[in-house]
Order: sequence, then C-alpha cells, then structure tokens
Amino acid sequence: MTLTPEVVLHAYASGVFPMSEGRNNPDIFWVDPRERGILPLNGFHISRSLAKQMKKGGYTPAINQNFSGVILACADREDTWINAEIEAVFTELHARGFAHSFEIWQDGALIGGTYGITLGSAFFGESMFSRATGGSKLALAHLVDHLSRAGFTLFDTQFLTPHLASLGGLEISRASYRTQLAEALTHHADLFSVSLEQDPYCVLQRVTQTS
Repeated sequence: MTLTPEVVLHAYASGVFPMSEGRNNPDIFWVDPRERGILPLNGFHISRSLAKQMKKGGYTPAINQNFSGVILACADREDTWINAEIEAVFTELHARGFAHSFEIWQDGALIGGTYGITLGSAFFGESMFSRATGGSKLALAHLVDHLSRAGFTLFDTQFLTPHLASLGGLEISRASYRTQLAEALTHHADLFSVSLEQDPYCVLQRVTQTS
C-alpha cells in the first residue's frame, strides 16, 4: 500500500501506525500493539539531573523551526523504522499542519527533539533524538507542558521504552488505549492556542505541581 497523508491520518484515528524494517527497506507494515505506550500529561517525571539541567538553562525550545532536520536526526541511527516513504509522507503531513516537531536548540545547533501527529486532542509521538546529554528529555518536558496548556488529553508514545518509563511513561491495554483515543478524537485542541514556554522555571513549576 502506498502511504498517503489521508491513509496515515485514518490509520492513527483507528489506533494503528506504519513502520518499516529499516532505512533502506521499502516495505511498510502496520502496527497495533497489544500493550500501548502513553505518557500521562499529569504524570511526567522530572529527575534531579533533568531539573538541574533545566535550571541551568542555556537552551531554547522551539516548535516547527526545522521539521525536516528533526525527522532526519531521528532516522540517523543504525536501527530505524523510518524509511524514505515514511519520511516523505510525514513531511507532507507537516506541510498540511498535522505533523509537528518540538526542538531544543543550543548555540545555534539542534541538540534534541521529537516529532508527531496531532488529531483531536491527541498527540501521537513518533520518535526522538539527542545530540547532547538530555536533549530529548528537555524536548519532552517542554512538549508535555505545552500539550497540557493547549488542551491535549492523550500523548501516545506507541511503545514503552526504559527511557520513557523513567519519565513517567506507562503501558496500557489495547482496549484501554482505544477508549482513550476515541475520547480524545471527540475534542479539539489547538497546538498554537498558547505560546511555547521559554522559561524552564515555569515548566518545572507546572509539571512538578501536576505530577
């Protein structure tokens, strides 16, 4: 099946997502995990080391400043499920306003980030990367804060990795996920209804109060 933006959006609304076996593998398969990873927006865990890094500052969070750079960085690893077709369709989804990147910049360089799709009040996280210590964790901290303030109710991470578990990620059953997804799709959340918080202290205060 050829991936199109319409096919991908329908798939996410149905609870499945596309993957490939590798960067140079043209085949696409659809995934519907028995156990789904989510990151509760009121349960993000900020470790002491991450809090210290945030308080130190010296970085700038951004949205959609370099979407192509983020997806390429996420695919730039030996084991990746992002092939050329997935990269192309997500780039088109970005152009249509459905796919977005959350980035961390430091001294003019992109040091971490993540990207995903928004539908209703759900954010479907796809992948993340770090080029400096804590890069992806900083991106997720600012992303969780932003999603909460913008009215989102579901942060889908697809799978639960040790990295996500350390940040408060959970696994829920397929049935429970489908229930939360159906509810999220009945609501509308606007990613740009609020400005991205630039002050790490404000993010720390809000996330600490809700977690």
